[in-house]
Amino acid sequence: MTEEHLRVIIVVYTSALLPLVIVPLLHWRKKIPSWSLRVYLVSFLFCALGWELWFTFGLLDGDPVNVRRATTLNEWIPEHINWAMNSLADAGSIALVALWLAWSLTGKNSDIFRHWHWPAFAIMMAYCLGQNIIVEMYLYHDQLAIGKRLSWAPLAPTGPWYNPTLFEFRGRTITLQGQVPWLLMTPFCTGSPSCWQTANKKCPKTRSPVIATRP
Repeated sequence: MTEEHLRVIIVVYTSALLPLVIVPLLHWRKKIPSWSLRVYLVSFLFCALGWELWFTFGLLDGDPVNVRRATTLNEWIPEHINWAMNSLADAGSIALVALWLAWSLTGKNSDIFRHWHWPAFAIMMAYCLGQNIIVEMYLYHDQLAIGKRLSWAPLAPTGPWYNPTLFEFRGRTITLQGQVPWLLMTPFCTGSPSCWQTANKKCPKTRSPVIATRP
């Protein structure tokens, strides 16, 4: 096992499993509003059904993940749990953290969860796309390299058929298809009607979406 493979394994399991423990614990101790847990669960489903299952198994004109990456990673992160680990990380370490960052950087204003708020949306988009680009460059660069096809997915509708390279950095490529899921997912996180209605009922104006005590 190389140092790079060990880093991938640690990051994948940590980013997936820590929120799985912390979020329900905070919810049980009433340190977060009840809608945070709902957002976590719904985000998991959206990410899993929206692209992670499709990318993992190569369901529509794509290569499955066990073809796109090293044997060591296939042994430590088997294909049948790869989609779940990625979806858990997406929901907890990305979606919920993005909500917390938006709340923190807009003056801890919970009104951003009641009405569309462009600065909050910009913060969440910057975080979601930024972390995704970093992950593609430093964590998953081998399995997303040119010549390794990602499947079409509902939240990656351009599929492998239109997938231009956006830019290269130190020999590693960032393509359109890898960014599209978060381009489409981020508006859901910030502005879905269910989030607005739940936040309006459950989250008082002075409390945090992630760290406040729910009413």
